[in-house]
Amino acid sequence: MSNLPSIMKAVTIREPGGPEMLEWSDVEMPRPGHGEVLIKIAGAGVNRGDCMQRIGFYPPPKGASPIMGLEASGTIAALGEGVTLWKVGDEVCALMAGGGYAEYCTVHESHVLPVPVGVSLVEAAALPEALMTVWTNVFERGRLAPGETFLIHGGTSGIGTAAIQLGVSFGARVIATAGSADKCAACLKLGANAAINYRGQDFVEEVQKITEGHGADVILDMVGGDYVQRNMAAAAENGRIVNIAFMNGFKLELNLLPIMLKKLTLTGSTLRGRSIEEKAALTKAVHDQIWPLIDLGRIRQPVDSIFPMKEAGKAHELMEKSSHIGKILLTP
Repeated sequence: MSNLPSIMKAVTIREPGGPEMLEWSDVEMPRPGHGEVLIKIAGAGVNRGDCMQRIGFYPPPKGASPIMGLEASGTIAALGEGVTLWKVGDEVCALMAGGGYAEYCTVHESHVLPVPVGVSLVEAAALPEALMTVWTNVFERGRLAPGETFLIHGGTSGIGTAAIQLGVSFGARVIATAGSADKCAACLKLGANAAINYRGQDFVEEVQKITEGHGADVILDMVGGDYVQRNMAAAAENGRIVNIAFMNGFKLELNLLPIMLKKLTLTGSTLRGRSIEEKAALTKAVHDQIWPLIDLGRIRQPVDSIFPMKEAGKAHELMEKSSHIGKILLTP
């Protein structure tokens, strides 16, 4: 660590508010603790959780960096005591509870993944959050099985594009919703069997038509609000509905009778507050199950835009417009 600076640049929040509150500032350099590595960041993923933190609604867990950024890629610059899985100079990407919007960040060694074959160091930042979110929610909690119908809301988001490709790769029939003809076309290009433009079509009716009345076995939803009730209508008997966000609100009045009549499971989860051990198990599962597919070229996380970190406000503006297809990245 002696040859590394004591001060680095990071994106900070002047005060809770809009994208204009983000600044590229001098902050203290982090030091890796026991079992942690220090990563010199090449790229960082932008997620809706970052926008929520900027507004003041999604504070980091206790002990985590106050800097935004839930995923990053780069080169290992230093090792904390007890690290055995990595060495200085390794090219990696990682899931973290915060700290990605900076020149350097620390992360537990068990939450780090190698950069896959055929993926650039910067674009590897697009992988951890989306792939881990989809794996834990769709395959672990949602128990998606080959031959089942999988409905994905927000098909062109970073999560959505990952979910489409993973659903197809694991043998599901994939239906995605999106807000324009171009976005629907992008979903089909990624492998979706059908795409529904929610601005002009009722997704409940369309899902029932496409599945000939069977419904969707697994539904991945980040919209919430009135979608919660409509998802119950779109679900198959024994369907599993997984919520990972509530962009349209998380307080609503519900008719819960369909849960009983259809034997539905309504569930959800977050990644950020999980324990070191839980995240380590998830990282290993993703490495074992998904990394071979990336190495073979069967999974390619699309990147919409790359901004310099000093323009993080512009990246947040794009995220909040929802006009992007795939991931938005930042580079120092």
